This record gives sequence, C-alpha cells and structure tokens, in this order.
Amino acid sequence: MLILASRSPRRNELLHMVGVNFVCIPAVGEEKVPEDLPVSGRAEFLARHKALEVAETHPEDIVIGSDTLVLLDGEALGKPGNVQEAEEMIRALSGRTHVVSTGVAICSPEGVQSFTSETEVEFYELTEEEIKAYAATGEPMDKAGGYGIQGLGSMLVKSINGDYYTVVGFPLAEVIRHLPEEYRPFGKV
Repeated sequence: MLILASRSPRRNELLHMVGVNFVCIPAVGEEKVPEDLPVSGRAEFLARHKALEVAETHPEDIVIGSDTLVLLDGEALGKPGNVQEAEEMIRALSGRTHVVSTGVAICSPEGVQSFTSETEVEFYELTEEEIKAYAATGEPMDKAGGYGIQGLGSMLVKSINGDYYTVVGFPLAEVIRHLPEEYRPFGKV
C-alpha cells in the first residue's frame, strides 16, 4: 500500500491527478527541527520525520512525507497566523526573488530515500492595495510564505525558475520517479 503522510489537499490532489492509488494517513507528531540544522536542510528533515512517524505503524508499506519552506534571504517564512502576518510576508516578497524548498522522503521496507527540490520564484512589485486585498482573501493562511501559486497567488508571481509543482508543495514528477514501478502511471520512467 502507498501512504501519503500529509494533510495537504494540494499533495492529495496532485497524486490523484496522475492516477496514483494511495491512502492519506497524516503524521501528527510535533515538527521540531534541530536549531543547528541549516535552513537548506529543514524541509527534507521534516519530510523524513513525517514519513518515518507513519512508517512506524505501517512498516510493510511505502510512505511519502513532504514539507515545504519559503526562503527569503536565507530565512524561512512559515505560515502566517493572521491577516497582518500574511500582509507582512507578501510585502517582504514583493518585487523580490525567493526560493521555495520542498523536501520529500519515501520510506519502504528497503529503507528511506529523500531529496530536496528547490525553485526560484520572483514576485511582481506589488502595491499596498494588492497586498491587503490578497491577504484579505484568506488564501495565504495555510501556506508557507503566505501565498499559493496554484490559486489567486498566481497573480503575484512574475516568473519561476524550476519545477512549478515544487512551489505548489510536491515535486510530482520527481516523486513519481522515486516510487516503485507499480505505483508509476507510466510504469518505468
């Protein structure tokens, strides 16, 4: 059985979109990152943590964990706790390029493999009205960095350099290539 250790509706939708059969069993443990871990390794660390937690109770299955961070000037932007925090994040990203880092871990009876996919995202220079209007939609509230490229947040993005699905929060093609052949929509790729 293939298990997605995530509550993310976006990750769920992406796997369904390509016809992968799986079940969702979200990890529920606290997400703690060692303070001395470089920011660049945190998404992959958290992905491994989630996958390993679920794999403990499903050792014969394949478990996928994933986590996404938005990095601006080497600092991680989390999920905003309120509209004001969302405005602050979007304001900080306005007119600038940032990195979206998505870590993925896949646990199986053979072991754990993990990787990080990074994509550069450039925002348009935004007006204060645009920032406030976007934050007021509520869309930023459950998203790292305070925006969703797959929704209204797409209108903030000037360009991307890398995998679009990494920014959505799940580098789909790379994930599929790491799965056993029976879970790949096209078989061996």
